[in-house]
Amino acid sequence: MRLPTWRDYVPATSGGRTFTVISLVNAIGTGLYLAASAVFFVRAVGLTAAEVGTGLAISGAVGFLATVPIGAAGDHFGARRTLVALQLWRAGGFVALCFVHDVVGFTLVSCALATAEAATQPMTQAVASATVAGSDRTRTMAIIRTVRNAGFSLGALLAAPLLAADGVWTYRAIVLGTATAFLASALMLARLRIPGADRPQAKVAPLTAVRRFRDWRYGLLTVLNGALNLHVTILSVGLPLWALAATEMPAGLLPGLVLINTVLSIVLQVPVAKAAEREGGAVRALRLAGIAMVLCCLALAAASGPSAAWAAGALLVLGCVLLTFGEMWQATGGWDLSYNYAPEDRKGIYLAVFSLGGTGQRIVGPVLVTAVVTAAGPAGWFGLAAVFAVAALLVGPVTRLLGPVGPVTPAEATGATDPAEATGAADATEPAAPPVEAAAPAAPAQDAGPAPVPDAGTVPVESTEGGTR
Repeated sequence: MRLPTWRDYVPATSGGRTFTVISLVNAIGTGLYLAASAVFFVRAVGLTAAEVGTGLAISGAVGFLATVPIGAAGDHFGARRTLVALQLWRAGGFVALCFVHDVVGFTLVSCALATAEAATQPMTQAVASATVAGSDRTRTMAIIRTVRNAGFSLGALLAAPLLAADGVWTYRAIVLGTATAFLASALMLARLRIPGADRPQAKVAPLTAVRRFRDWRYGLLTVLNGALNLHVTILSVGLPLWALAATEMPAGLLPGLVLINTVLSIVLQVPVAKAAEREGGAVRALRLAGIAMVLCCLALAAASGPSAAWAAGALLVLGCVLLTFGEMWQATGGWDLSYNYAPEDRKGIYLAVFSLGGTGQRIVGPVLVTAVVTAAGPAGWFGLAAVFAVAALLVGPVTRLLGPVGPVTPAEATGATDPAEATGAADATEPAAPPVEAAAPAAPAQDAGPAPVPDAGTVPVESTEGGTR
């Protein structure tokens, strides 16, 4: 893996570059809010921890149920228009959040935000993918993820002085800052013209499209990716709890593990994603994610053995590094496979279904990791390693069930939108990356509907956009 240059972090098209800036603005607003959300709920809204947990649990369920219908709406009205509406919806929701004073108002606003947030990630993927084409799609998604990680960190830094002021209106200013970031993202996105992102892809009503979705093969891929997505909960919940309860590592070193994860994700996501541009690269990336997570679990289990703090710390650092590579490989493989196997006229609903794997992980993961894995001691980590090993082994069979995808056309490979451009650029392009346009032959047969017509995640505590961050 060669060292990246600055050019590797710049999307090839003007649309891709603009969308990356939009994603940065969106991520800064999200990071600003996530750093202060818990304090805001308690000190500005006046809620108890139990009330916050109940409201978020209800809103999470509402968001889960709303994801696929909104994805189908994206096919019906156009992905970019739907994403603009979602960003405006989120901005309005955060303004409303500033003025709630009881648990009922908090729960209602949280449900509204969760509904928009859950569908933002698949719509973001659909629009971002439309800004580029062919072999540059995976690299652009990696750049956006890198920029978002940096934006989250920057937003958290901006929140620090406002939190230090410790006043109700400074907490509200943080939430209003988040709303402003989403409003700015919506306005920038509304001015962005992306060929294909505005064209409605399905003539059937969104709820009808939901009822007709029967592609169980794509559902298997969704479940598989959701299992590999457990790295999110391990990093945020499992690793710190295990380090404190079962190892000799000092608690003061825990932020260093998060820093390692953040820095590696920012620096290495683009070069890691480049490997997926080769034939079979996405399948290989998802399989490597499973292997890395197996080794991560084994390292965490071993960290409970040494009595010396430095030895336990070294094993936890090793586990964190392995987890980070698993995270990057999972994100890369997930982007590519989810887009490749989604039929062109139903990208929105398919990507929404795929995002349910991550959403389900956020619901099941914390209970699994806390009540089962860490409670069982090293044996729990061995059991979780077995789950990841099975997931890694199933990547090949599941993708073979989905079938092959067609070749990338010259226009797709070069990002050209004009036939003349495609002809002139065809000779200059490298061999096509994993195909992107044709759907798996068996998938359309699962839908009982008519023949297809030619085609920058925030719930109040955790962002659901694009995986971890």
